[in-house]
Amino acid sequence: MKWPIIFALLTGLFWGTYGPALGLARAAEGNNPFKPYLMIGIAYLVWAVIGGFGGIRYTGVDMHFSKEGLTWGFIAGSLGAFGALTLTLAMFSFQGMKPRADIVMPIVFGTAVSVSAITSTIQTRAAFNPLLWAGIAGMAICIVIVASNTPHAAPHKPKAGGDSHGAPPAVATPTPTPTT
Repeated sequence: MKWPIIFALLTGLFWGTYGPALGLARAAEGNNPFKPYLMIGIAYLVWAVIGGFGGIRYTGVDMHFSKEGLTWGFIAGSLGAFGALTLTLAMFSFQGMKPRADIVMPIVFGTAVSVSAITSTIQTRAAFNPLLWAGIAGMAICIVIVASNTPHAAPHKPKAGGDSHGAPPAVATPTPTPTT
């Protein structure tokens, strides 16, 4: 069980640093979230092709795919891409509202864990365990605790006349600091 846990922890490390890296990419592009999204797509393509071919060669299987495998693989990839798109949209300034990675990222990851658990329960036709619901409720509480106590970098100053997608300059509001 050692290797699956190591790779799961590495996934958490990569995905956990995804949000802050995305914030740096946005800032470098004048807070336009769609330029980093394009680069995310290119990175997914490059690494998925390299990793996929490498893994297939390593395992020694042939390059023939079943129709069901192709279909579900494409659906899974599309769900990942749509997730990246909706995350990009969550980090987009709508109607002058400032995006908040410190709130968005805990919601994304907490929701993903809960949806995965519910989906697996439905797929396996298992009875819903009350502890699953308790865990999901606990996850919701943890999301609020993490989001409300995560420090975040000061917002980057927009270019004169607004940011790159035409939103007016944002007015900074002080963020309260938790007291101990």
